[in-house]
Amino acid sequence: MATKKVAVIMGSDSDFPTVSKAIKKLNALEIPCEVHVMSAHRTPDAASSFARSAKEAGFGVIIAAAGMAAHLAGVLAASTTLPVIGIPIKSSNLGGMEALLATVQMPSGIPVATVAIDGAENAAILAAQMLALSDDKLAAKLTQAKKDMAEGVAKKDAAIQEKLKEL
Repeated sequence: MATKKVAVIMGSDSDFPTVSKAIKKLNALEIPCEVHVMSAHRTPDAASSFARSAKEAGFGVIIAAAGMAAHLAGVLAASTTLPVIGIPIKSSNLGGMEALLATVQMPSGIPVATVAIDGAENAAILAAQMLALSDDKLAAKLTQAKKDMAEGVAKKDAAIQEKLKEL
């Protein structure tokens, strides 16, 4: 069974530097993705239309990144039964708190899983974990990534133990 695609939708091209971290992580996990700019406010029909047809187009998860009013994830979630993961983008106005609150405070019936402000890499990992529920090959990659992380921490701990001996 082929891995389902992940849609990465950003509200503005200015979100790309942050969103690129999610794209890189999806690429590293060999998860196909499509990336688009759509606005909850400037192109609401296009965003809703994309979400309505996403499942039939082979997507398994939608990641939505937006700053400021950050309604994009909610607009997409309202138009699909696919899981939607919101990435609140840091802004110069309120440091991303407005985007965080707008993304996480969805009304009952329109859930949006939300990661930290600018948490694009975690959004990709969460999307991968969702897809891995029905993809054993992807699940094995995620298991290996956790083992690699643990080994990295163990190496850092060993290095600190050596430095402590020098004190």
